[in-house]
Amino acid sequence: MKKNTFKVKVITLFPESFPGVLGVGVIGRALKKKIWSLKLFNPRDYAKDNHKSVDDTTSGGGPGMILRADIIGKAIDASLRGVKEKKKISLINLTPRGKPITQKDIKRFTKKNELIILCGRYEGIDQRVLDFYKFDEYSLGDYILAGGEVAAQTVIEAAVRLLPGTLGDKESLKDESFSQDLLEFPQYTRPRIWKNLKIPEELQSGNHKLISEWRMKNSLKLTQKIRPDLLKKYKKNKTTKK
Repeated sequence: MKKNTFKVKVITLFPESFPGVLGVGVIGRALKKKIWSLKLFNPRDYAKDNHKSVDDTTSGGGPGMILRADIIGKAIDASLRGVKEKKKISLINLTPRGKPITQKDIKRFTKKNELIILCGRYEGIDQRVLDFYKFDEYSLGDYILAGGEVAAQTVIEAAVRLLPGTLGDKESLKDESFSQDLLEFPQYTRPRIWKNLKIPEELQSGNHKLISEWRMKNSLKLTQKIRPDLLKKYKKNKTTKK
């Protein structure tokens, strides 16, 4: 039985920025193969005035402008039109104040039929929109972008590459960083010697057990050096499973 196309809908003031990087490489090919689909909703299409204004001043005073609930709400309603089971949809807003997004979150998105992403701009979105539609808020990291479009493309790419048929080899997902709460081990290819630096002998031994041990050892070593928080999580989960 063929799996249904994974639907991605993006609410953005800059639809021209899509598909962007999503239109190239394996993600672009998956789009052409209809493994996933992309539909864009521009809030300006629902603005009534001649200037297509979608924002207004901050209530209580303050710098910048806020995206209006009435206009953004109409764009969201349009994206939800025809949806029968809201339980099978992920509604997310990408914002610096959101919780850090993880690979487990990305995997959870792919278990649903649709992913709807709201891209913020200016000083933010009227809170009533987020409360009414029950958007989950996520952040890519502790930094601020000019808008949510780049972040949205990042999340979409991360999700699409997990969909069956996107990557040719299922094994390529197996040992990736974060798949087991560890960073991926170092990778090498020919030439065997480059600038007097050699490929580790273990990887050229042909001994699968030795190669596997080397990869695990170096995965642990790299995780300890760069992400000790992940290593702590890995050890905790390993202890729990025993």
